Amino acid sequence: MAKAVQQSETLLMPKATSVWLIENTALTFKQIADFTNITEIEVEALANEEIGKGLVGRNPIEHSELTKEELERCEADPAASLKIAKRNLPSVKARSKGPRYTPVSKRGDKPDAIAYIIKNNAEISDAQICKLVGTTKPTIAAIRERSHPNTPNLKPRHPAELGLCTYQEFETAYNKGLKAAGKDPEAVKAELEAKQKAELDASQANNQAPESTGGFDFSNFMPDKSISSDDGQF
Repeated sequence: MAKAVQQSETLLMPKATSVWLIENTALTFKQIADFTNITEIEVEALANEEIGKGLVGRNPIEHSELTKEELERCEADPAASLKIAKRNLPSVKARSKGPRYTPVSKRGDKPDAIAYIIKNNAEISDAQICKLVGTTKPTIAAIRERSHPNTPNLKPRHPAELGLCTYQEFETAYNKGLKAAGKDPEAVKAELEAKQKAELDASQANNQAPESTGGFDFSNFMPDKSISSDDGQF
């Protein structure tokens, strides 16, 4: 079956939205994956709490990303694909020059986002991190060298989940970094998905493995039936 065409509209928090849809709807994993633009394997892992444990679900209906009628339509037809609701809000235009503007309420999240990229996506250059997060190279260097004043309290978190950039912007920067390192983004993505699937299969196999029936052996304390009670004399 052909892969669903990527929607022009994007969700602000795909994984949190996936969690809500898993917990509150009868949609299939494939329907949720197509709507949130994450892999079906990740949706299944979220459902089993193998990733994103403790992640709070985000209601797409309350945030005008999905209509109730559209949800009910797709719940009734597992082959149907959800469509993101069109919003009347004007799209945010990225500035071609200068650092990204970050709301005051989110500026404290920048070090966590930088720590996440350094830890999980070494292919992304410092210049790209500056554009994604809206930070400076000295700050990145301080976090990398663990000389940043808030180092003991850093909690690596995805910059898109923190609202510092979009998942599309992050993926673009990641792919650019892979190409710069001489790697094929599609091949790397396929390898990662295969690894996630193998880990998921191994986890399911371990959960289904029969428990050991080992325990204390009471056989030595049972009477010997080979000796008839009639043969014995007191």
